[in-house]
Amino acid sequence: MATGAVPASFTGLKSRDHRGLGFAKSSDFVRVSDLQRVKFGRTKVAVIRNSNKPGSETVELEPASEGSPLLVPRQKYCESIYKTVRRKTSTVMVGNVALGSEHPIRIQTMTTTDTKDVAGTVEQVMRIADQGADIVRITVQGRKEADACFEIKNTLVQKNYNIPLVADIHFAPPVAMRVAECFDKIRVNPGNFADRRAQFEQLEYSEDDYQKELEHIEKVFSPLVEKCKKYGRAMRIGTNHGSLSDRIMSYYGDSPRGMVESAFEYARICRKLDFHNFVFSMKASNPVIMVQAYRLLVAEMNVLGWDYPLHLGVTEAGEGEDGRMKSAIGIGTLLMDGLGDTIRVSLTEPPEEEIDPCRRLANLGMRGAELQKGVTSFEEKHRHYFDFQRRSGQLPVQKEGEEVDYRGVLHRDGSVLMSVSLDQLKAPELLYKSLAAKLIVGMPFKDLATVDSILLRELPPQDDKDARLALKRLIDISMGVITPLSEQLTKPLPNALALVTLKELSSGAHLLLPEGTRLVVSVRGDEPQEELEILKTTDATMILHHIPYTDEKTSRVHAARRLFEYLSENSLNFPVIHHIEFPREIHRDDLVIGAGANAGALLVDGLGDGILLEAPDHEFEFLRNTSFNLLQGCRMRNTKTEYVSCPSCGRTLFDLQEISAEIREKTSHLPGVSIAIMGCIVNGPGEMADADFGYVGGAPGKIDLYVGKTVVKRGIAMEHATDALIQLIKEHGRWVDPPADE
Repeated sequence: MATGAVPASFTGLKSRDHRGLGFAKSSDFVRVSDLQRVKFGRTKVAVIRNSNKPGSETVELEPASEGSPLLVPRQKYCESIYKTVRRKTSTVMVGNVALGSEHPIRIQTMTTTDTKDVAGTVEQVMRIADQGADIVRITVQGRKEADACFEIKNTLVQKNYNIPLVADIHFAPPVAMRVAECFDKIRVNPGNFADRRAQFEQLEYSEDDYQKELEHIEKVFSPLVEKCKKYGRAMRIGTNHGSLSDRIMSYYGDSPRGMVESAFEYARICRKLDFHNFVFSMKASNPVIMVQAYRLLVAEMNVLGWDYPLHLGVTEAGEGEDGRMKSAIGIGTLLMDGLGDTIRVSLTEPPEEEIDPCRRLANLGMRGAELQKGVTSFEEKHRHYFDFQRRSGQLPVQKEGEEVDYRGVLHRDGSVLMSVSLDQLKAPELLYKSLAAKLIVGMPFKDLATVDSILLRELPPQDDKDARLALKRLIDISMGVITPLSEQLTKPLPNALALVTLKELSSGAHLLLPEGTRLVVSVRGDEPQEELEILKTTDATMILHHIPYTDEKTSRVHAARRLFEYLSENSLNFPVIHHIEFPREIHRDDLVIGAGANAGALLVDGLGDGILLEAPDHEFEFLRNTSFNLLQGCRMRNTKTEYVSCPSCGRTLFDLQEISAEIREKTSHLPGVSIAIMGCIVNGPGEMADADFGYVGGAPGKIDLYVGKTVVKRGIAMEHATDALIQLIKEHGRWVDPPADE
């Protein structure tokens, strides 16, 4: 990658004292935050000087990837690239709960009651606390809600519940000032605390105009900072991808860069006023954007010498396994790199239901950091930390003389492999259905979400003609059948792919196979370099990356990154499938979270071509659906309707769970279509930038419908709104009728 040392001052750049904002020389760094106004050569840059390092007048920036317009600090975003080491942070006190790297990862959720309903809110907070949450957030949108907060706090204290309470503030600085007198923490959204609601307009600013906007933010925000200092309150500067201001989006786009800059504007004011009891968050409904934003935030904090803790979350994750998977991909990816001090799993479910999956994720992160799970050190040159660039392995091509078509054993958008038992072969039609194949007169055919290849650890006997015919029919529709080398040598199945280890390759045992047999190689990724060298002379159809679940010390994520580094360094473009085995009796949520964190952490970086999950005592259909959910959550293979569904709060204007279930029932057969279901307008249009259609609470009993960010129908009576949404989808040519039952 090209890099450049960027000077802290430019010819023609007027330096003036802007009191800690923009170009301030009185603060401990200089930052030109407007990428459109400052140019270095032909490249727009951000300039940082960290005066904590004597003589440091420059910082090296580099493109996030080759040809990328995004310049990022050369500093890494995590403590270690080859093992999980928790990022060192300061301690932030939220009431009596300490956040930061010296403390456990704290778990939290948010109430869904009307905040003015004091009794109902108190009851819900107590249920949440009884489930083991460390912190509870409550929406406070107006004066009446702020007044109710005093009663809520007092009632909880009288009932011996001292769980810290957080006020969620949007659009309402006076309300924040009021509630700071009783709650332990204030969450401010930099996108709408002092800025107006985004209209998605491209704005043009002169330098003076832009500075006036920053001065306006300081004027509005400073009183709250001073009040938090006076009362010993904490603060979360919580950027949401869905609610960036027009001003930020005009300069940085709807991007991770804009998210970080939006938060830094507020952080600089806090630092200027010597207030440091705050944390950052960078939430988005898209796990890939969320991960990029947090990484960029930490990389820039490292340049500046800041060590504030992080609150992690994926907004509008949805419900059930979809919501858990999205959260595991986003939060789990960062936890694997030692980032994150408090987390929330946002589900369209009762808030107390969020605590258990949240705890499971926190435990996963804590355990990884305690064991410092990893691999031997290696240099990383090829992974893109800050922008998504998929490494696509070479898909199988047909070779001369082959009797069957191998091109379908992997899918260009991400492959799903499944482990099949001999028992399943006893009922071929049930097997075909469980693989999500279409049946026509009892014969299987591939469909949109059909499994691509199967792993058969044991082949049926040569004389079991029915089982072998079932396998032949799968091979005939270009489904890969993978079986261990020993099985293929003793009970050969024509046109099956042979699974071999590096040791078997080195010994030459695979040479006993018929010429032209396709090979699948199982690799751990942490082998000595000399053992990996055999790959250079191997014609593999794919690699299965596999670490046994009994290995407690090796990190699957870091071993895979080491493997991908080796492959890239040696220009080896084999497709790589993440092969994860789970122990018996693993909880379903642990399986979903483990798959999301361990495979998702790689797929969000574009590393990997598919997934193979094995769990002997879990239903086949559950494993298949989890695999496809994982690929879709990582923005790869889209096989079903995508839902961006908010978790509900006191602002919500309808029963989100009920309406969400109704919409899903009628629209779940529309792969490639994304629908946002939002309880109110706070994040609505912004998060719906990631959705095709939006269903948003506009007023009590009334729904507004959106196409992308644009409202197209307002004030629809709720009883007609789902039908109106379907009609809108039809008008835009995205509707298909549900498939008839076979």
